[in-house]
Amino acid sequence: MADEQQNAGANAQQQAEPQFAIQRIYVKDISFEAPNSPAIFRKEWSPNVSVDMNVSNSKLEENLHEVVLTLTVKNTIGEETAFLCEIAQAGIFAIGSQVPEEQLPGLLAAFCPNILFPYAREAIASLVNRGTFPQLNLAPVNFDAVFAQHIQQQQAAQGQKLDA
Repeated sequence: MADEQQNAGANAQQQAEPQFAIQRIYVKDISFEAPNSPAIFRKEWSPNVSVDMNVSNSKLEENLHEVVLTLTVKNTIGEETAFLCEIAQAGIFAIGSQVPEEQLPGLLAAFCPNILFPYAREAIASLVNRGTFPQLNLAPVNFDAVFAQHIQQQQAAQGQKLDA
């Protein structure tokens, strides 16, 4: 009897807490180009690396969301492209209805990309290695700070619209 009460209490507590679960993490799209090889291998290695990042999400069904982190890494030497690498690392996340609506944007734009980024970083490092270029280790990204900055920019833009 006591075990049943403990189990009922634990079940009620689990239902009351916000629920979050990773359903699947996968590569949605990936590409690697080395348009100036093999000539680029004979040049002095003084790379200029640029990284572009984008996060998008879509609702698949009730409490189920796809988040896609797209990273584009371009490495140039002078005016020539050494390599161009792009990955769309995606995940399907179950986010329970217990999660407050105001927390959902932060989960989708910051928390989920924090989960996806290590997978994308590893895939890019592997592709660059397979292209026989020197090792590329992307620095960690603080998606919480990026999201906070995005919110501040939106609020500032709304403030300017109200002033006009």
